[in-house]
Amino acid sequence: SSFLKHHLKCRGWWDHVNCWPHAAVGDVVSQPCPGFLHTTGQVFRNCTELGWTDPYPPHDIACEYGFNESLPLEVHSSQRYFLFVRIMYSVGYSVSLVFLITAVAILSLLRRLHCTRNFIHVQLFLSFIFRAVLIFIRDAVLFSNEDSFHCHIYTVSCKFATVLSNYCIMANYSWLLAEGYYLYKLVSASLFSQRKPLSWYIILGWGTTLLSLTLCLFMFPLLSCWEMRRSEWIWWILRLPVLLFIIVNLLFFLCILKILVAKLRTQDMPGNEFNHYRKLAKSSFLLVSLFGLHYILFAFLPHKVRGRTYEIWNFIELAFASTQGFVVALLYCFLNAEVQNEIQRRWRRWKMKHRVQLEHRRKCGSMSQSGGGPTSIALLFKSPNSEW
Repeated sequence: SSFLKHHLKCRGWWDHVNCWPHAAVGDVVSQPCPGFLHTTGQVFRNCTELGWTDPYPPHDIACEYGFNESLPLEVHSSQRYFLFVRIMYSVGYSVSLVFLITAVAILSLLRRLHCTRNFIHVQLFLSFIFRAVLIFIRDAVLFSNEDSFHCHIYTVSCKFATVLSNYCIMANYSWLLAEGYYLYKLVSASLFSQRKPLSWYIILGWGTTLLSLTLCLFMFPLLSCWEMRRSEWIWWILRLPVLLFIIVNLLFFLCILKILVAKLRTQDMPGNEFNHYRKLAKSSFLLVSLFGLHYILFAFLPHKVRGRTYEIWNFIELAFASTQGFVVALLYCFLNAEVQNEIQRRWRRWKMKHRVQLEHRRKCGSMSQSGGGPTSIALLFKSPNSEW
């Protein structure tokens, strides 16, 4: 192998038309003309001591196309499409990050909001934050090198970011399962529904997906940064846990709905408490239904889909995936009546405190201007033995 490495004088690279693989001195490498030219010609390069030679025959002869002419419309259209899609999902993930970080800060800093339910909310927010950050890291690594982007030469860091971002996707659904399980235990109020410690929810939310992550790491050499569907069976390691989480969660919500209806009929639950649980169940069920439907529809996109159908499908998937964090933060924090009431209480308290301070300063100022006795500053500089 050392002999082979010594003689590999020509490194693989992207020449803006073709991908050229690693080659040893003396090798003659051929590449077909770009697919968008719809020709069957080939271009050759020799690997020498000085590196790659110029291509022969020239592209305009081999491919029967003048490269000084404008490229086919489909090439420019494809470039604009992928640039637009990347900007779109980058904006979506950025907006989600801002709302999620703000939501975590609100639920963490306001002490009255500290409870098991909001602890689960925060963990769900964190899973979406990690997912967005890892998507940005993956893109930064992938687009930093054209060889990686065009020639599918993936670095370890890019693959690792892809695996971790998929782990976070699984964590999104496992924490949604924790939300459903907690709500079920809350409304069932059975003899066996003792409070579970927070560590149990952490194991459920972060730990249940570690097995799939470990299996993915074993398949590390076969992975790509683009999550391409060439090795379809690998992605079932990621899909099966998520599908299981979605199905179990839907079963939880059917049970919750049944319990709430039964308690409403028997008037076993006060109206305010019932409305509170109903709103919680409605928010959680909406998220599970939306995210579950989204995952089931787009996780099974046929790998043979091409053309306009693929572009539309891919755009909708990435638009929805990038804004999921925003939807979660909106439903569980910013539209949460408990959070809104606490923020309003804090705001009223701050305004009252500010008003009192202004009144105090105004009174102090009016006393000093009216000359009603020596001020504290005058007393400070007056000597003990001096007379008034």
